[in-house]
Amino acid sequence: MTIVGAAWGYGQKKEGVEDGPDYIREAGLVKSLIGLGHEVIDYGNIKTEMLEDENVRVNNVRLPKTCGEEFRKISESVCKAVKSGSTCLTLGGDHSVAIGTIHGHAQANPDLCVIWVDAHADINPPQASDSGNMHGMPLAFIVKELEKQIPHVPGFEWLKPCLSAKHLAYIGLRDVDTAEKHIIQSLGIPTFTRFDVEQNGIKKCMDDALKMINPNGDKPIHLSFDIDGCDPIYAPSTGTPVPGGLTLGDAFHIVEKLSATGKLAAFDLVEVNPKLGSASDQETTRRSAIEIILACFGKRGVTQLPDGYSLPLPA
Repeated sequence: MTIVGAAWGYGQKKEGVEDGPDYIREAGLVKSLIGLGHEVIDYGNIKTEMLEDENVRVNNVRLPKTCGEEFRKISESVCKAVKSGSTCLTLGGDHSVAIGTIHGHAQANPDLCVIWVDAHADINPPQASDSGNMHGMPLAFIVKELEKQIPHVPGFEWLKPCLSAKHLAYIGLRDVDTAEKHIIQSLGIPTFTRFDVEQNGIKKCMDDALKMINPNGDKPIHLSFDIDGCDPIYAPSTGTPVPGGLTLGDAFHIVEKLSATGKLAAFDLVEVNPKLGSASDQETTRRSAIEIILACFGKRGVTQLPDGYSLPLPA
């Protein structure tokens, strides 16, 4: 597997989320993955500094050239990893990095489908955004059916929409803007809210989502997981927490289900911010993020026996 660090925070305004990749690594992520039997290649962090000729806002997109350059670099790294046959884990950074991760994955696997786990829909076209923050817009730039809704943005000339709405499903939504509701309904994007999860269970929601976006089970899967999809009890140190989120058990089921398909090619884990909340909040959020990642890559509730240990089985 390959790790890409998207040390990026310019898609929103709260300092610290750019430190998320290293904060997660420092808790021993790579060592734990190796312990699960994975060969790990870490590309390190991709980080674009503010460009000298940057505009504060163009067509309601903040820092467009700097954003565009960062996402282009992420796209290239993810494409390289996926083409090598490696599962690509991208550590964010804010969720705007998914513009790069999904685009890069699509260059390697054009027929991909996406599971988007988040409290928010992140599909606002620029003109519908109050803030101009890119972390609320990534899917608007990626979904093919919205291409005409996106104005010219300097720095994004390389980007072409690469995902059909019928191949996208949401899990865990509970804070959706008016324009986003209209887009989701008009495009028929499968959406499983926290209410749906509570009513029907995460297993049925995931089974239904995959049947809708990958009915034959043959498409490569991209999981884009915002830690704020989880309830703030489990992930308080994130920029836009929303009460009533997924449990850790729900999160484990999501990643284990997708891993078990054998089709998971790329996984984003984003929006861990080690500068928000108390030290306890920060550690709780980091531990949740790591446990979700490890559950995806093979950690289960059975401790691995030490080397050389054998237990006689009954005849």
